[in-house]
Amino acid sequence: MAEAARPCVLIPVYNHAGAIAATCEGVRCLGVPLLLVDDGSDVECAALLECLAEADDVSLVRLPVNRGKGAAVKAGLREAARLGFSHALQVDADGQHEAADLPAFIHGLDADDQRLRIGYPRFDASVPRHRYYARYLTHALVWLNTLSFALRDTMCGAKLFPVAATLRLVAAHGCGERMQFDTELPVRWLWAGGEVINLPVRVHYPLDGVSHFAMARDNALLALMHIRLFAGMLIRLPRLLERRLRRRRKTT
Repeated sequence: MAEAARPCVLIPVYNHAGAIAATCEGVRCLGVPLLLVDDGSDVECAALLECLAEADDVSLVRLPVNRGKGAAVKAGLREAARLGFSHALQVDADGQHEAADLPAFIHGLDADDQRLRIGYPRFDASVPRHRYYARYLTHALVWLNTLSFALRDTMCGAKLFPVAATLRLVAAHGCGERMQFDTELPVRWLWAGGEVINLPVRVHYPLDGVSHFAMARDNALLALMHIRLFAGMLIRLPRLLERRLRRRRKTT
């Protein structure tokens, strides 16, 4: 009989004082512990996180300065491993993910399940149209760099990570400290032969209206990431083509 999984919810937080309490309350429907990562928040948000961490089901990790979403998620994964969790379900702190859609990420999960489960958004009318259409540039680059449509949306903040396997991948490749982590890790996961499950998540924009996307810095980091991934795809091209051919043969 398979050993039961020990999942947690991992929430990176940077100055989301207006939303984080409601986000925590929403994900409690999963009935698993919460792991908050304070990514160098201001005094107001830091104090609120301290209060939230007084609950029996909440743990708190603090980064002394803001290092970015990728760094916060990686710090949370390391803490999840230290606490003995087998899987970590990352969700965004602003409450944009519909909590009722999250149980599917841990349904039927056992400790040996090594599949990366990624949300693909089902947007409501609150989504800014420029963000909605701009995502397709990233989608196209991901599909090119993997020669596959296996990753429906790497930018969605709802992801279930097998903790140990993800930390091994991070140790080998880094995968970025800021926004590029969201896309680079799934691409490298697929390159390594890992299995991916895409799950729908309803997305609302957002409770507190806080965006930490720095236009010049983050666009530059994302552009460099896609250049590196494209170069990596070219190096792996024979293997990726062979894998694609094997999949095609299985379906015929």
